[in-house]
This record gives sequence, C-alpha cells and structure tokens, in this order.
Amino acid sequence: MSLTLAKWTIDEYHHMIETGLLDNRRVELLKGEIVEMSPEGEAHAYFSSEAEDYLRGLLGNRVTIRSGKPITLPDSSEPEPDIAVVQKLGREYLAHHPYPKNIFWLIEYANSSLEKDLNIKTKIYAEVGIKEYWVINLKKRQLIVFREPQETEYASRSTLNTGIIYSLAFPDVAIEVNAIIN
Repeated sequence: MSLTLAKWTIDEYHHMIETGLLDNRRVELLKGEIVEMSPEGEAHAYFSSEAEDYLRGLLGNRVTIRSGKPITLPDSSEPEPDIAVVQKLGREYLAHHPYPKNIFWLIEYANSSLEKDLNIKTKIYAEVGIKEYWVINLKKRQLIVFREPQETEYASRSTLNTGIIYSLAFPDVAIEVNAIIN
C-alpha cells in the first residue's frame, strides 16, 4: 500500500496560522509539508544572536537582518532560517515575507537539525535560486558555504574553520569566520 501525503499550499498554511491552528507549534512549511522544527539549545540561541548583532554592525542600513522569521519560496515552502540577510524594503514586508529575489543570503545554525539543513534545505534553496546559503555546524564549529545554485544542488561547497569570508552580495565587507562560529 502506498501512502499519499497531503500537500499544503502557502495560502493554506497562512490560513492555518491565522486561525491559530499552529499556535504553540514550532513548524515550517517545506515543499508543501508542515515540518516540526528542532528546539533551540543554548549554543544555537547564543551563536545565532551574536552573529545577528555582528552582521548588523558590519552591514548597517544596507540590509534588513531577520532572525527566525519566514521567507516565502515559490515551491510551497516557507522556512524560517536562523538569519536571513534581505533587501531593506521596510513596510513592504507587511504584505509578504521576503521572496528569493529579496534575499542576499541565508544562515542556519545546526546541531540536531544538521541533516535537514545540509540535505533538505540546500535542495530547496538551490532550486529557487538562493545565491548563497551558510550552515554553521555547531558540533564541529565549522562554517559550510553553499554557492552557485544549479537546479536542486549548489555547484560550490566549502568548509571554513577560521579566516575571512566575503559574501557574494557584499564583497567589500570582510566577515570574520570566528565571529560567527565561536
């Protein structure tokens, strides 16, 4: 017997949120499926908050930095990355969450969610053309950088433990790897 999963659209997902059906549930919509999110441990909360402050200091008013807020993707996905560095569109975000065209890059801090962030989310983000996606492996204190989306994969993947990195969107801003992983 084969099972057919019910897939949800973004509008249906928003309706569930508006009616309170998903209150007190940490979930995100991935490819039409409502997926439970892992709880944030102390290290996850600390490092993502510190990185958010650090990036806000480096990038200033050039961007909006959204922490743990939804982004809307055209493949029936509405994930909530730990950090989304997006265009500064002000009140336009009252009408919609950032779309791929509004996103400079995304960052996920991963401990128990590492497999989901490295396997499922990379495919989702590559498929919709997110140019840059960073995953911080909290267990190994590594920054894994994905670039060059091609269909459902990233052509470029590199792992850093130290040094300086420049985002594709802001090649004039030096980001210290240690400031976001340690």
